[in-house]
Amino acid sequence: MKTDLFDYYLPNELIAQEPLPQRDSSRLMVLQRCTKAIEHRRFSEIPHILNEGDCLVLNTTRVFPGRLRFLKRETGGKVELLLVRKVASSRWVCLSKGASLRNGTLLVSACGNLAAQVVEGWSEGRVTVLFTDPHDGHPLRDDEIFACGEIPLPPYIRGDISDSERYQTIYSRNEISAAAPTAGLHFTDELLGKLRERGIRLAEIELAVGMDTFVPVREEEIEKHQIHAEWFEIGEVAAEMINQTRKEGGRIVAVGTTSVRCLETASRDDGIIYPMKGYTSLFILPGYEFKTIDTLLTNFHFPRSTLLALVSAFAGRELIMKAYEMAVREKYRFYSFGDAMLIL
Repeated sequence: MKTDLFDYYLPNELIAQEPLPQRDSSRLMVLQRCTKAIEHRRFSEIPHILNEGDCLVLNTTRVFPGRLRFLKRETGGKVELLLVRKVASSRWVCLSKGASLRNGTLLVSACGNLAAQVVEGWSEGRVTVLFTDPHDGHPLRDDEIFACGEIPLPPYIRGDISDSERYQTIYSRNEISAAAPTAGLHFTDELLGKLRERGIRLAEIELAVGMDTFVPVREEEIEKHQIHAEWFEIGEVAAEMINQTRKEGGRIVAVGTTSVRCLETASRDDGIIYPMKGYTSLFILPGYEFKTIDTLLTNFHFPRSTLLALVSAFAGRELIMKAYEMAVREKYRFYSFGDAMLIL
């Protein structure tokens, strides 16, 4: 399948650079898969669009403060590291920006409480780093590393935002994600309360979103792309809630593509969900037969991306590309701080 099939034109000015003042004031494009109808709504209307008895599945992971600023000990050159994946105690794979790095390079942090040594040199923008205490050389725990870090924003955000909590969902808990599950950024406490009052269940799962979510597909045929693996967990309470919803005829509403990967990985062919944890490298492309989810709430995704391929698999490529063309024409806001799409 040609990767070009998932390409579209996006003007740079439509890439949202900061969140709206109110989380749930974003626009919501509603797609009906059966009728192909497209509506333009507001996110705050979602309790009235969903039905009593439906179940929203939320990824409750929190973004860790993985943006770290360093100086090279030898030259003083500036280096920025983005934590991507923990590989062992005190050792992380990082994206590097700034001065060139090679094996053995020593870095000192701007905060003064963190030292880093490159133990595996630069490859495709990545290095493996050992973090230690600069005073006694002892390996550091994750919380000690995070204490010197900042919340990393996506690479297409050109500046900083005044409140880093706006790049966290209001229900986020464990700091295990390198990037936010952005479909959930639109929810407020008040909106979640209205959903509960309407009789809509909220199931909580976890998937550790990696920075690889921003990696474009470079292969001419999308099937040849090596998709990243991500850690996830679906507990007994969430699995029971999801299965009970299906038994009673309610819809399973996946909030974000991360929830889709979790649910479809842990699902039997009949749609029953098992409690499960581990890594998923599930690659969903058009032709995939969904087993569990009935509805998808998501943001607008990169051209030529695995995420755009996933939503195309769920709604049909032609309908999705038509919707994206309309979104550009109607000047929807795109990506992490942008508007949302609900596919019914």
